[in-house]
Amino acid sequence: MGEVSQEVNHSIPQKAMQDNQETTHTESRTTRHRPRILITGSNGQLGSELKKLLRNEEAFETFFLDRKQLPLEQTLIIHDILGMYEPDIIIHAAAYTAVDKAESEPELAHAINHLATEEIAQYCRLHGAKLLAISTDYVFDGHSSEPLTEDAATAPLNVYGLTKWKGEQAIQKWAPESIIIRTAWVYSTYGNNFVKTMIRLLQEREELSVVHDQIGSPTYARDLAKAIVDILKAGEWHPGIYHYSNEGQLSWYDFAITIRDLIGATCQITPILTSQYPTPAKRPAYSLLDKSKIKRTFNVQVPFWLDSLTEMIALENQEVSDN
Repeated sequence: MGEVSQEVNHSIPQKAMQDNQETTHTESRTTRHRPRILITGSNGQLGSELKKLLRNEEAFETFFLDRKQLPLEQTLIIHDILGMYEPDIIIHAAAYTAVDKAESEPELAHAINHLATEEIAQYCRLHGAKLLAISTDYVFDGHSSEPLTEDAATAPLNVYGLTKWKGEQAIQKWAPESIIIRTAWVYSTYGNNFVKTMIRLLQEREELSVVHDQIGSPTYARDLAKAIVDILKAGEWHPGIYHYSNEGQLSWYDFAITIRDLIGATCQITPILTSQYPTPAKRPAYSLLDKSKIKRTFNVQVPFWLDSLTEMIALENQEVSDN
């Protein structure tokens, strides 16, 4: 979700009220012909990809709420806003994701990632709505040496990871029939992310240093969005925690080298240790997610990371040329 204003205003956001007035909800949940889905974080990377996939999807009635329409830090009004839309399913993609900044804004990260998520879970329990929420590989400490399954021990290293873990706990307490999908290293043509930053820096600089001792696998947000839509269309709801990232294993250094090669840049990239690049928030050294459960349960396709990266960069180049 990135930076969020700390100013608290307990009035219901005007845009959300306008949206509600424009679409009068006269059907009850039992008489609707198609499920009503509400997506939080609609302007984020995943939210933007979901919007692109679901906007013209006739099987669902969809509502997309951004941070102005659903200010998660204002937890007292979350139930009222959700009640305007009376969703059958909530896809909770919004979050405070400024990992380093969270170390100096723990209260705000806690309010958005934990308390707001708890409010959403409580709403779902009270009103019989289903919840699909997005979490993170940062709930792990990185001490593993093999792909992490959903029941692996959690031990967050930073504020962001801790608040997301507490959000998971709140969901499991109040809405145990929910689906939680942990993901990692998310990127897309939307928003700010490692791939877009690397594309810019590789074209601006002659030399870069990138850590090579943090291992995982990236997630193309479009692939995750497609998996979520597949789950929705399957018509079978299997609660629990699931892992999703693209197939394969690599370091941030490997990732950067590949981005450089794909865009044809000549910048020299030097591998360095995490200890040589100190950041306010600690990162897990190993957070490769095991995707077996989500593939087995929902029969979703998980593309190889290089294929997805190639697709994303092609789209990014197309957008640049179109502009």
